[in-house]
Amino acid sequence: MARIAVIGAGMGAMAAAARLAVAGHRVAVYERAQTYGGALGAVEREGFRFDTGPGLLHLPAVWRDLFLKTGREPLEKCVDLAPVSPASRHVFADGTDVSLPDASRAGIVSALESALGAGAGERWGEFLGRARDAWDRSRRPLLEEPLWSDWRVLERDPYPAPRRRAFLRSRQASTVAEVGAWELTDPRLAALFEAYALAYGLDPRHAPAGAALLPYMEQTFGTWYVAGGMRELARAVYERCLARRVAFHFDAEVTSILEKDGRAAGVELADGTAVAADHVVVGGSATAAARLAGRDLWQDDDVQPQDDGRALPGRFTVLLALRGAPGSGTPGEGVAHRTVVHSPDPAAEAAAIFSGRPAERPTVTVLRPCDPRTVPDEAHEAVTVTATVPGHGADRPGGVDWTDPALRERYAKVLLDAAGAAFGRPSEIRERLLWQEVLTPAETGSLPAPSLAGPGGRRLHPANTTRLPGLHLVGGHAHPGGGLAHSGMSGALVAGLIVEGPGFRGSQ
Repeated sequence: MARIAVIGAGMGAMAAAARLAVAGHRVAVYERAQTYGGALGAVEREGFRFDTGPGLLHLPAVWRDLFLKTGREPLEKCVDLAPVSPASRHVFADGTDVSLPDASRAGIVSALESALGAGAGERWGEFLGRARDAWDRSRRPLLEEPLWSDWRVLERDPYPAPRRRAFLRSRQASTVAEVGAWELTDPRLAALFEAYALAYGLDPRHAPAGAALLPYMEQTFGTWYVAGGMRELARAVYERCLARRVAFHFDAEVTSILEKDGRAAGVELADGTAVAADHVVVGGSATAAARLAGRDLWQDDDVQPQDDGRALPGRFTVLLALRGAPGSGTPGEGVAHRTVVHSPDPAAEAAAIFSGRPAERPTVTVLRPCDPRTVPDEAHEAVTVTATVPGHGADRPGGVDWTDPALRERYAKVLLDAAGAAFGRPSEIRERLLWQEVLTPAETGSLPAPSLAGPGGRRLHPANTTRLPGLHLVGGHAHPGGGLAHSGMSGALVAGLIVEGPGFRGSQ
């Protein structure tokens, strides 16, 4: 039985902790905050409850596998999990309004064909077919296996873009924006694809075409909601850890990683306490791990942390407590759980965000779960409005000072003006508003993007192992990158590497 010290109580870290405890190891988690869950936080006020991180679940199989492997109770016995239908509603700048069914390629194609015109659905269906090929080519090395020394096989973009002839040359789309312009052709379809990339903190102008995996995963495997909010998933994972005798220490900041005989040997806490361990798992950023270890953790031929000092994008969130029961978002239809109101100029939006300016006309996502567990009674509604924005830190390239009260107030108004399109009347939000609360990257942090194959491996994250034996990385800043499903995958990979050793090749 080995002693395992886990730094951080985020979802990836807890996933690793539960799996390691079931394997017979003695696991202790040290979290500097007062609670667990990382990005899966919640705000509760006056009977309202809001998620402060991801509001929907994709690839639930990742978390089903965790609960299956760590105990007899399956995930659905621990949380009330249900598919979202329709999966999403989209409102485009020209007034086009389309609802996409959940996990039905034929249904999605039909809906787009009806709303956007002849040929639109067919082009999206063909795009999803190419995205499926990219998924088949890259799924195991990109998501299900540790990142091995031969990671350069992932320098090739797996997306099979068709060739097109332009100016006597044959070219293929290599970025999200080029796929939108050259293959999808309809600006609304292009905006649909680009919104997926932007929601994960990716710049559509430069993100590889292989980001087609993101809409493919959602539209193939479905969109799910946890009753009571996504914080309930964090609670369930935390309780599973406790049931497997994982020890949690909150308000316990780790200030350094101890080393002995050339390997990680424990952690030192802010109060000076030294805790011995046979393995240390870091649930923070790779650069933070190197700082705690006091040494470089990578060699020249490793995937390096992509830390150039720039502020990573984050989310601007407005939590809305509304009086009155949810009305109809579209005449004759029920209220969509998720509505995406697309920017009239996605290119200008991306240019602003990734140069350190909040977009004046952003793409906003409106979540209306209509969940009785999130409101004081049936005569109220809890709504969350979000947009991707530059990261926090005016002293960093690409960053913004999100603590500026005037900026926060002004940008909240920008989001609410855009979100009005998700309601029956643009003025409905202000007419029903009881109170609102604003969260920015200053409070909720950055958006680490999922790993993607592509030229130079620039969209990959560092491996879960490091050059210091016994020190492992888990969570959104390590392989296979950001996103709730990816964090769960990283937890499984770290546990496998510790339990089975260097020969571990991922789940079968």
